[in-house]
Amino acid sequence: MKFSALLLLLVSGFVLSCSKDTSIDKDQIMTINGLIHKTEMGITLEHEHVVVDFTGAETVTQPQYPLQLALDSLLPYFRDLSKYQVNTLIECTPQYIGRDVKLLKELSREAGLNILTNTGYYAAADKNFLPAHAYTETAEQLAERWIREWNEGIEGTEIRPGFIKLGVGKNPLDDIEQKLIEAGALTHLATGLKIAIHTGSAVAAQGEIEILAKHGVAPEALIIVHAQNASDDEQVRLAKQGAWVSLDGIFDSPKSIYRYSRSLVRLKGEDLLHRVLISQDAYWQVMKKEDSVIYFERMGSSYAAIFEVLLPALLEKGFTQQEIDQLLITNPAEAYKIEVLKF
Repeated sequence: MKFSALLLLLVSGFVLSCSKDTSIDKDQIMTINGLIHKTEMGITLEHEHVVVDFTGAETVTQPQYPLQLALDSLLPYFRDLSKYQVNTLIECTPQYIGRDVKLLKELSREAGLNILTNTGYYAAADKNFLPAHAYTETAEQLAERWIREWNEGIEGTEIRPGFIKLGVGKNPLDDIEQKLIEAGALTHLATGLKIAIHTGSAVAAQGEIEILAKHGVAPEALIIVHAQNASDDEQVRLAKQGAWVSLDGIFDSPKSIYRYSRSLVRLKGEDLLHRVLISQDAYWQVMKKEDSVIYFERMGSSYAAIFEVLLPALLEKGFTQQEIDQLLITNPAEAYKIEVLKF
């Protein structure tokens, strides 16, 4: 089937499957509780995790834990975000790495947060988190799965994804990675969801831009996750093409703050701050004791490093409050807003 015919079929199916035909503007965000206007996002942590499960795709049934155990263990950390006036958290854990929309729903209710979840597959980390069908299905078939989550909800719930999450490695994109990006392009064109791709290098990022362009998807729809893996010059080049440059993994160490503040100063100097996102990429990992008792261990950064360490450093370097607000409020809203006409 030709691409144009397939796209028409997918879009037609999307519109016909909706229970009601309600027009929305292009400034809407899909949270796990439904649509909100982008102005309701407020201060946003744009690339964080709640729980990740690195057991491997199709190895165990996820989640491995009772929902109440996770809620009791983790809720205090998300309630603490109110100290920094965080209103929205974009949760970027893909399916087969621990995506748990029921937990996110409860955290949203109990902590008073807007939370976004995702659809899509992750091919980084030696493809340990790809299901078997990702190898055998076409890009069109994979896109049908992801579009179905948008149309019908995720895993039997009414929760819909707020973006597409993919993952690729450091090298030039291989066949599987290219197929996932093509499927992401089809899904974006049918739903308007933006495409956030865990990206190992600037070479891979350039490949992403080129594949999306072949399918008529503008760079503005692409969020290059872990753009800190690229040099400052490469970050500038990617941002000038229109992609979102996401600097993730901010720690509260002097070395980390120096590294990220240097990149931000450079991007500001190039008048590209409007294409930049920042996050801590914090997460809790599912762990299991010898007696099979499940617990959660915090890995990586905290959810507060941006507020407690990076922002003071940026203010010392001459950033204004307006520029801080752009990084934490304006840019996430622009990056994740949905560009569809009907729902």
